[in-house]
Amino acid sequence: MKLVVDLTRCQGYAQCAFLAPSAFTMHGDEALLYDPDPSDEQRERVLRAAAACPVQAIVLDRVGSRNGARQADAERRAEAARGGSDEGFLGSGRIVIVGASLAGLRAAAALRHEGFTGSLTLIGDEPDEPYDRPPLSKQVLGGSVPATHTGLPRRDDVDAEWRLGVPATQLDLAGQHVHLADGESVGFDRLLITTGVRARPWPNPAEARLDGVVVLRTRADAERLQRLVAARPGRVLVIGAGFTGSEVASVCREHGLAVTVAEAGPAPLVAALGSAIGTVAADMQRENGVDLRCDVMVTALEGDGGGRLRRAHLSDGSTIDVDIAVAALGGIRNVEWLAGSGLAAGRWGVACDAGCRAFDVNGLVTDNIFVAGDVARAPQPMFGYQFLALEHWGNAVAQAEVAAHNMISSQADRWPHLAVPAFWSTQFGTEIKSVGVPNIADEVVVTQGSIPDRRFIAAYGYQGRVVGAVTFDQSKWLEFYERLIERAAPFPPTFRGVDQPAEMVPMQAGFPQRPIPTQDATVVVTGHDPSERRATLVR
Repeated sequence: MKLVVDLTRCQGYAQCAFLAPSAFTMHGDEALLYDPDPSDEQRERVLRAAAACPVQAIVLDRVGSRNGARQADAERRAEAARGGSDEGFLGSGRIVIVGASLAGLRAAAALRHEGFTGSLTLIGDEPDEPYDRPPLSKQVLGGSVPATHTGLPRRDDVDAEWRLGVPATQLDLAGQHVHLADGESVGFDRLLITTGVRARPWPNPAEARLDGVVVLRTRADAERLQRLVAARPGRVLVIGAGFTGSEVASVCREHGLAVTVAEAGPAPLVAALGSAIGTVAADMQRENGVDLRCDVMVTALEGDGGGRLRRAHLSDGSTIDVDIAVAALGGIRNVEWLAGSGLAAGRWGVACDAGCRAFDVNGLVTDNIFVAGDVARAPQPMFGYQFLALEHWGNAVAQAEVAAHNMISSQADRWPHLAVPAFWSTQFGTEIKSVGVPNIADEVVVTQGSIPDRRFIAAYGYQGRVVGAVTFDQSKWLEFYERLIERAAPFPPTFRGVDQPAEMVPMQAGFPQRPIPTQDATVVVTGHDPSERRATLVR
């Protein structure tokens, strides 16, 4: 059986760890780790754990007979037709999903769940079927779960043609074809783009080829890095203290390895949390034995005569002898194959409306091209209709299901994707979660808990309203702060029913004014302010 835990929803009640301790474990106070592929002997315990989860965050393979599933599909098709879907298209249409990812799989499952029985093709550049990425930097790197055990559960029969290991190379918008690297093409009536992001490589190609220089994004990356870590290297260098870099440093320290983190910014996670809270993350790293060096860049990686990494040169003039260098430099959105297609695709992804319909280069919305997941760039009404580019697990799931619904629904029955961004990270025994868009804030205030105890909630404010919140081992409060963000509650927030610090003095949030080469925020405001009317036509 396969399972995945939606850690955006999980609040650390640990019922699953009590009921199925061989499949679920609590790391620290709230950080949940799990086996994505538990043995069949654990099935009954895992099923009880899923049923007992207070927030129903555990997703398992669909259970039930095929006949029952077919009957349910027939009922859903009838309901969909009554609800405004194109009944003819449901049975005979051609849908292609480019990106065999979490978003791609969830969209495919949602299409079948809502009654689509036509032709469905999933195209992916990796040879593997969709798998869960968050465990790669935690359970897989730590050696507790093989990379091959991270496959995503199937809640519904997908019944699709899988074209795996063959990247898409071009989109013919007028001819409605996707061209593939093997020379073939696939026709479509409606297309969903879920190509996501890839790891940004070390910028010097010769140095990037040194044995011991790695990135972490795919199963293959995780397997390679886990083998290197298991060999007990003398020192690991992590280049970049964003979320991936910090999680890698955490796992390496748990294994007793010497770790140096080189961060170009003033603190870890500063692009996502700001320097006021980033300093807390810095203290946490140093308390756990990390040699953290901020405001420092790696200028060169040096190998020995055999092509093996041996040394790193830093911008402060120092050198470090290292055996592994993990380039944790953020991601690059996979949009190159869309060049010349006529879609509005660029550095921040593919622009789309709130219903996931892609924009073309003229700013006109298409009606047969949809976008979801990390590669989507969509407007958010709660933040002035500015475009947001998100790299969130929960967003990929929610947006994919909205896109799937809208692909087979009439105009009047389409849904908007208005979910508030949410994100989590497990590092150094602490569960860090965020909701909203903290990095547009100008101020931050600790509203509950204690920073010295590493159990607190920080609310972020912009121009007098709450726009985000970050919790350290206090995830049960996140939904409350999400509601504050949705109704544009005043900042700083005050409320009854919980203990608040005697003095709540807002401070500067401390977000960088310029991009930091070693960090990407997980949610980025990329769009225009609707009060500005400026455009440039580039021929």
